[in-house]
Amino acid sequence: MAPSDLDRRCIDTIRFLAADMVQQANSGHPGLPMGAAAMAYVLWTRHLRHNPTDPHWPNRDRFVLSAGHGSALLYALLHLTGYDLPLEELRAFRQWESRTPGHPELHCTPGVEMTTGPLGQGISHAVGMAIAEAHLAARFNRPAFPLIDHFTYVLASDGDLMEGVSAEACALAGHLRLGKLTVLYDDNRVSLAGSTSLAFTEDVAARFRAYGWQVLQVPDGYNLEAVDAALRLAKADLTRPSLLMVRTVLGYGAPRKQGTFHAHGAPLGAEELRAAKEAAGWPVEAPFLVPTEVQEHMRAALDVGRQQEQSWEELRARYGAAYPEQARELERRLRRELPHGWEEGLPSFEPAQGPMPTRRASEVVLQELGKRIPELMGGSADLNPSTLSWLKGEGDFQAPAHQPEDRQGAVGGPWGYEGRNLHFGVREHAMGTIAGGLALHGGILPYTATFLVFSDYMRPPMRLAALQGLQVVYLFTHDSIGVGEDGPTHQPVEQLMGLRTVPGLDVIRPADANETVEAWRAALRRKDGPTAIVLTRQAVPILDRKECAPASGLLRGGYVLWQSGDGLPEVMLIGTGSEVALALAAGRRLAEQGIRVRVVSLPCWELFERQPTDYRESVLPPSVRARVSVEAGVRLGWERYLGFEGIAIGVDRFGASAPAEVLYARYGLTVDAVVRAALDVRERLH
Repeated sequence: MAPSDLDRRCIDTIRFLAADMVQQANSGHPGLPMGAAAMAYVLWTRHLRHNPTDPHWPNRDRFVLSAGHGSALLYALLHLTGYDLPLEELRAFRQWESRTPGHPELHCTPGVEMTTGPLGQGISHAVGMAIAEAHLAARFNRPAFPLIDHFTYVLASDGDLMEGVSAEACALAGHLRLGKLTVLYDDNRVSLAGSTSLAFTEDVAARFRAYGWQVLQVPDGYNLEAVDAALRLAKADLTRPSLLMVRTVLGYGAPRKQGTFHAHGAPLGAEELRAAKEAAGWPVEAPFLVPTEVQEHMRAALDVGRQQEQSWEELRARYGAAYPEQARELERRLRRELPHGWEEGLPSFEPAQGPMPTRRASEVVLQELGKRIPELMGGSADLNPSTLSWLKGEGDFQAPAHQPEDRQGAVGGPWGYEGRNLHFGVREHAMGTIAGGLALHGGILPYTATFLVFSDYMRPPMRLAALQGLQVVYLFTHDSIGVGEDGPTHQPVEQLMGLRTVPGLDVIRPADANETVEAWRAALRRKDGPTAIVLTRQAVPILDRKECAPASGLLRGGYVLWQSGDGLPEVMLIGTGSEVALALAAGRRLAEQGIRVRVVSLPCWELFERQPTDYRESVLPPSVRARVSVEAGVRLGWERYLGFEGIAIGVDRFGASAPAEVLYARYGLTVDAVVRAALDVRERLH
């Protein structure tokens, strides 16, 4: 069925707003917006439940533009439907301080659900959003009170489906039967470098059916009724996610460039844009044109959205009267406020308990936090027995109808969408994206766990979490050559410093069990970004806090752990994690020689750098230049705290397979080595 004249004018308005944005900026991607405008129009005008006057309405449908390079499409839709995005912002596309950046950014543009652009990330984060909806619905909905009831929609490109992370995440989505997740696949068969036939010839439909998805094919992406019918079928099947394969033409309507890679990532050019407008009967000399009838039609979203939210608010009021305790709990979660008293009575550890791996201490803390913070939800990449990252008794998040005969490894508790333990499988990259999606959705405080060396696999979503200011806790165990016999493939040496280079990511490497408690405290107190907690596999001493400063010093990133004598020290030893005990032992040996020595625990550089200058200088006095750092990782970066005169003891080559104590001795991470370095630097500077 041919679209009505009004439908056609609305779609052309979207297409040419996007093309005009790219042309004026002389930068951007016109192809996807022009090709996908019709399907996006159907979704946004007939299916998407949203309120442009309240972009954060909790029960709105989520729309994720996974193909973030097509941002001009999203900006056109947001402007036309009445979000606070005036036409002047569209004219300022990709310019300094505009609200229309080159790729969508979460905190920049009202209505943008997540920062996208790196392909594969949007569709994979959307899996996390769908998990959050399913979990909250299972926890809070009651008969006749579907308080949490919305869909997650994704517009994805060929490139999104080429990226491996989308395979990881979509396979898990199929296993979990996330029926409220719908992906519109812009099947235009062209990528930036040419036809997808150069590298992408698999049977996408068969792949997604194998994942457990419903696959619906729309051979003509410009048949609005066919797109509409496919969306209705997707919404009707709540037992599995849906992939709509919508056949489109990249740069649709550009007579010489449509269907070719020339329309992908560069302006059409004045001549081609003019020809496209002429072919569509669109005014040529009127860039950024929004016909009155188009604006009136599209702005109907304002009234519809207000009515939908008002109906939901009335439902929420009735729910609050019927289930006041649950209503208060949900409200607290959505405000991102932790329960009152969550920090009270957290465990403390005594030296008499003997050496303990910090991963084990984290497990103890996590069990307590799980009882106090019901929104805490997460899991590992098939490594619970090693990372000790389960929430015991809180159940496994699984599809309610999925009851495998062998539930070995289940942690007890509810089996279904109420469960709080996520089993990601061996999928670190997807695990990172799903955690980001949980945080973006709201109502969930996500954590993940794997070995530190595998943080490389999940670096992209960690970077996006930092960029978006998402509260996610990443647990990384097996943090050094202390892994021992597993050898260099599993021994991280460069990862710790690499994580410290990510702006906005707090990296905490606690020295002992009590610092581990404080690391969790710091991560949960932080609302404006992610935290990585880096933990040992090997046992480390529990420091005697009667002789050393309280572990709460961690909350300031670094602190004076111990000092011999009064006044300024002659030499300072600075350590993190398992090497703090080593530095402390070296400090005491130096003190026995009559040397005034200070031992500093510096578990989180980022927290430390946020402290006032006077505090930082009280911990590391600038006048004391004799400094030694000790950390079982690359030395690069320690010059920040050592200057050019200090000595960094670390590991600048890959590890080896041997018992941990042998490796520490062979690699020079010993008390004797620290003492020698301290004496050497003291002698040179005195």
